[in-house]
Amino acid sequence: MQLNVNGTTHDVDVDEDTPLLWVIREELGLSGTKYGCGIAQCGACTVLVDGVATRSCVTPASVVAGQEIKTIETVEETDIGKRVVEAWVENQVPQCGYCQSGQVLAATALLTETPQPTDEDIEYAMTNLCRCGTYNKIRAAVRSVSEA
Repeated sequence: MQLNVNGTTHDVDVDEDTPLLWVIREELGLSGTKYGCGIAQCGACTVLVDGVATRSCVTPASVVAGQEIKTIETVEETDIGKRVVEAWVENQVPQCGYCQSGQVLAATALLTETPQPTDEDIEYAMTNLCRCGTYNKIRAAVRSVSEA
């Protein structure tokens, strides 16, 4: 099957039900997308599929064939993605950093869809788990991008 990942079409020889996460990491060698829980609860595996934050650990690769898949490796190619990364640094969001690629992509999807999100919008969109508990810093970073 063919997958468009980060603007490049890749021919991948995997079973149709292979999770997108494993295709990204094992077949394409992109290690920014992380495995966390395997049941779509933590969000460490979040990627953008046609701009929508998607949990790649439970998304079969065949379901996203023909769609545009973006990983953390290219998030800064868009203005919003670049501003989100800058806000993450300025607000010193990461501690361990493991969940941050998913957090950044979730924030990028939110701010692309809703440039001036309310606190409710942020709470609804930012459902990724952070074991370090940096939720206040994450919210502050999202707000700083929307206020810019």
